[in-house]
Amino acid sequence: MTTLTLPHRGVPLLAVAMLGTAAWLVGWFVNLPAANWLAYDVLALERGSHLGDAVAFFLYDAPKVLLLLTGVVTLVSFLRSFVSPERVRRALAGRGTAPGTVAAAGFGVVTPFCSCSAVPLFIGFVEAGVPLGVTFAFLVASPMVNEVALVLLWGLFGPGIALAYMAAGLSVAIVAGLVIGHLGLERYVEDYVWKIRTGVAIGELRPTLEERVGEAWRSTVDIVRRVLPFVLAGIAVGALIHGFVPTELVVSVGGRDNPVAVPALVVLGVPLYSNAAGTIPIVEALIGKGLPLGSALAFMMAVTALSVPELVILRRVMKPRLIATFVAVVATGILLVGYGFNLFVA
Repeated sequence: MTTLTLPHRGVPLLAVAMLGTAAWLVGWFVNLPAANWLAYDVLALERGSHLGDAVAFFLYDAPKVLLLLTGVVTLVSFLRSFVSPERVRRALAGRGTAPGTVAAAGFGVVTPFCSCSAVPLFIGFVEAGVPLGVTFAFLVASPMVNEVALVLLWGLFGPGIALAYMAAGLSVAIVAGLVIGHLGLERYVEDYVWKIRTGVAIGELRPTLEERVGEAWRSTVDIVRRVLPFVLAGIAVGALIHGFVPTELVVSVGGRDNPVAVPALVVLGVPLYSNAAGTIPIVEALIGKGLPLGSALAFMMAVTALSVPELVILRRVMKPRLIATFVAVVATGILLVGYGFNLFVA
């Protein structure tokens, strides 16, 4: 029986995995007491003060979010190494409209992309013969409902909210894909996109277990490096809200009694440029101050699925009417999710 080792290191893979898991668990359990110790003992901030609570929130949330990202994203990246992008495109191209739309939204959960990836993904799907509505279902689900968002929601709010958000996000993506597909808007895709032809795939490499683990770790480092500035900025905003913003103000502006709270938060979220990892800490603080769940989720969805930078990038492959239709359909779905959660979820 051979011992699996990391490439060029001579270190048993099992030993590295065990040490990494042990270090992750230690970090997870000492995080809260360490944050309180740093804020209230080392920095000598007053417990219960605005500044003390804000600093303690930041010192606790930053390591917690980083631990969630590195731990679970590594595992998901490893599992995702068994499904190549070419295989995803082939699977979506060979399905009918309704099954393909549902499948595309599901694939979006495990294949996150940033705004800069929207154009090549859109072109790749179109040139592979994937219907336009199916492509849009993927484009909506991938930034809105991906493993980073679900992991953070699960870790910060528990499985109930995470699963509810996943169901709502998938519903928005599927309905948006079906509606856009039904409208027949292919003529509003830029002409050059239809002229692109792809080469024939020669075959897929079959990496070894060590290569999959190494690639999963490299992918995790890349994801964490890209989202870390947004995470820290989001946590900083969340800390300020947690420590300094009065609960009464949050409830009066975004509470259930304000009939325009949900659309106002959606409009507020569209100009912002962030991803789920950077938005969730803000949502955490807002919910902690009394903002209803539906209003908070609507804000998060608007930031992740309707950000202005992504729409500017998509303009390279879509004509204005198609972009406007995309925004209208997705925004309507987000509003329905927000009002629905506020009405039926306590």
